[in-house]
Amino acid sequence: MSKRGYAASKKLLTGLIGAPIAHSASPAMHERAAEALGLRGHYQLIEVAGADAAGLAMMLEGVRRLGFAGVNVTFPYKEAVVPLLDELAPTAATMAAVNTVVVRDGRLIGHNTDTTGFARAVAPLLASSGNAVAVIGTGGVGKAIAFALASLKVTDLRIFDSEPARAEKLAALLARHGGARVATSVEDALAGATGLVNGTPVGMLPNRDTPVPASLLRENLWVADAVYSPLITPLLAAARAKGARIMTGRELAIYQAADAFELFTGLAPSTEVMGEAFDEVMAARSSAYHAA
Repeated sequence: MSKRGYAASKKLLTGLIGAPIAHSASPAMHERAAEALGLRGHYQLIEVAGADAAGLAMMLEGVRRLGFAGVNVTFPYKEAVVPLLDELAPTAATMAAVNTVVVRDGRLIGHNTDTTGFARAVAPLLASSGNAVAVIGTGGVGKAIAFALASLKVTDLRIFDSEPARAEKLAALLARHGGARVATSVEDALAGATGLVNGTPVGMLPNRDTPVPASLLRENLWVADAVYSPLITPLLAAARAKGARIMTGRELAIYQAADAFELFTGLAPSTEVMGEAFDEVMAARSSAYHAA
């Protein structure tokens, strides 16, 4: 819908499909961004665990028919929704992973703003380091991170997954975009690396594990985590203790949301406003956690 159309309607219905998503900061970010632009926005959490293709298709049909401008898609459905959509943006089609579905003239169009969001977030770290980056996890968000790094001309990209076939599949997708080497282990991925990104859900509350042993972390390594609940994951805490530079999931969360909001509405939201909303959610969650 055009800017004029949204200004006239003053209403914006969007949402998130995934599970578990009760912790998501997306409602606060999207609704606050809409308010700042003079819109009445509602962001609906659509939490359904264990949905099969038929169940996902029913949810998407509801999105199509019930007045949604679009929805975000998160774990574990970023890849499962792909064959259920009417159209894919080029990058989403290449990586076969979608985190944003836009409704346009009754059609469902898949995009991936994890890629554009992570590229915006990680660019400052890449500008001041070498060009060897390890990505752990090659599922939906791991794919997006790998493509973001490829778009930033990372020439020594190493990917590792506990399911080697999945990593091999991603490497094949990246072949035309600078390529990536499939690592045989986390140790192999990190050998000589200057950067590390966790693209798995390991470390997301209530999980307190880490995808990388602390013994492999070092000072001359930057470490980023896509997880933002908590902001300082066990991986990031261990990296910081070693003197490494760290990047929390905050920037990815904000930038991917901003890019999705613009796709939904045609309007560029304030990342400052979205960041303030994100920080308020995280502060409230931290207070509740420590009070429990």
